[in-house]
Amino acid sequence: MTVEHLSLVFLLLQQMCVYLVIAYMLSRTPLFLPVMHLTVRWPHKLACYVIFSMFCVMGTYFGLQIDDSIANTRAIGAVLSGILGGPSVGLAVGFTGGLHRYSLGGMSAVACAISTVTEGLIGGLVHRHFVRQGRIEPLFDPLRVGAVTLVAEIAQMLIILLVAKPFPAAVHLVEVVALPMIVANTLGAGLFMRILMDRRALIDKQSSAFSAKALKIAARADGVLRQGFNEENSMRVARIIYEETGVGAVAITDREKLLAFIGVGDDHHLPGTPITSPQTYQAIANNQVLYADGNLVSYKCSIHPNCRLGASLVIPLVGEDDRVIGTVKLYEPKTKLFSTINRTLGEGIARLLSSQILAGRYEQQKALLAQSEIKLLHAQVNPHFLFNALNTISAVIRNDPERARQLVQSLSVFFRKNLKRPSQEATVADEVEHVSAYLQIELARFTGRLSVEIDVPDALRHARLPAFLLQPLVENAIKHGTSQLLGPGHVRIAARREGGVLRLSVEDNAGLYEEKAGGDGLGMSIVDRRVRNRFGNGYGVDVACEADVFTRITLRLPLDIPAVAETAP
Repeated sequence: MTVEHLSLVFLLLQQMCVYLVIAYMLSRTPLFLPVMHLTVRWPHKLACYVIFSMFCVMGTYFGLQIDDSIANTRAIGAVLSGILGGPSVGLAVGFTGGLHRYSLGGMSAVACAISTVTEGLIGGLVHRHFVRQGRIEPLFDPLRVGAVTLVAEIAQMLIILLVAKPFPAAVHLVEVVALPMIVANTLGAGLFMRILMDRRALIDKQSSAFSAKALKIAARADGVLRQGFNEENSMRVARIIYEETGVGAVAITDREKLLAFIGVGDDHHLPGTPITSPQTYQAIANNQVLYADGNLVSYKCSIHPNCRLGASLVIPLVGEDDRVIGTVKLYEPKTKLFSTINRTLGEGIARLLSSQILAGRYEQQKALLAQSEIKLLHAQVNPHFLFNALNTISAVIRNDPERARQLVQSLSVFFRKNLKRPSQEATVADEVEHVSAYLQIELARFTGRLSVEIDVPDALRHARLPAFLLQPLVENAIKHGTSQLLGPGHVRIAARREGGVLRLSVEDNAGLYEEKAGGDGLGMSIVDRRVRNRFGNGYGVDVACEADVFTRITLRLPLDIPAVAETAP
């Protein structure tokens, strides 16, 4: 490499630095947003054409006069326009830059015009190759872009040799400018793409704002969908997302219909109407996030041909067993691009809402399970107890009508308590009253063979607990304990306080308890599970037994005495 070559290389690199400084400054403006991504939509193609035509012309103006030719960095704009915008944009920019170069005249004017169009086409063909393969990221690789520009510049030198006249002058020109232009354009194109990549990375880093937005949305939407995944609650959540994200529109659907919609297009996207969007159906069917940006993936409103929405992000809402139960959809109008922040935020929102819906359904199922378990206990108790009670009353009524009347009243109290509060909370006093009604029947049935002791301090009678816990334990004590004795049976019901724990115990004097492999009996098992599900594994049923002496079932519960009851005289 001669001193002349080195001098020209450095001069071109200096000019390229000015060129790249301008590119860097423009990359900080919204003008550059369309060229941060591959350009497919025509408005974005037009923006890409304008931007790179400007750089193509600028590369010529910043060039260095060599005899009646120009050593330049025009190839950067031509090649990048093709890589980012495709063959049509590459050809358009190449034609514009080539026409401008031709207007300046000179021995190589025609050759440079042709080569500029060729360089734009080379970039466009590379774009098409990778897009057809579904590989987008290689087009943003600075080294690959530099290599494509190297090939384009070699092609330009060959075209100058073939077209420019006279041939000796063309050879001399190529000898002088080939190496400096190849170095400057190759390096410049790579650095230009590096500027674009850095700008994209900066925009992506702004997604840290996602955390603040997500937390705010989570705080505002907390618990809304736990109350039910319906139109009213979905609309409340959609409004919150719309206000916090600033997107064009927000929609929420279940698997079949639109539950909520707010924003651009709300005049024809009506809640309660069936889903019509192919993207939504695909997202539900395949449990996948679908982004139709109207650019690489086309988007068209399926309801109204003049809808102003131009891009859609559809994120599935996932329930039990990863089954899709609906979608949350973010939209942007045709005049606005989707930001990475909103895409990331949308997926985070979907996970948040899915968790809320799942938690709400879990709570509903827990409540239904609790009610079913209580009804199962009722079904276990009522038939045989009613049969025994009626037989007892029938036997008593002949000899002691008054006693029979009292037993009928006790039976009435027992069943009224069953019907009145199948799934509500009760006080210890309520539970004792319920059990006392049951025991009146059993005392008449086992006359002289059963005695009952109830030791519940007044201070604990107002303590609250889930209803229908005590009766199954008392029934077990009689059915599997004292009724099996030849001698008298005794049942003791007691309550005491240990710190913040309420201990309710049912003790019989039979001592016949035997632990079973499948559990401790239906009634006791359900009582234990109900308490543990509600209050945690620190609470539940304990069993203590000394054979032929006693069996004591103790129920551990968190002590909950209302303040009014504690301060009552």
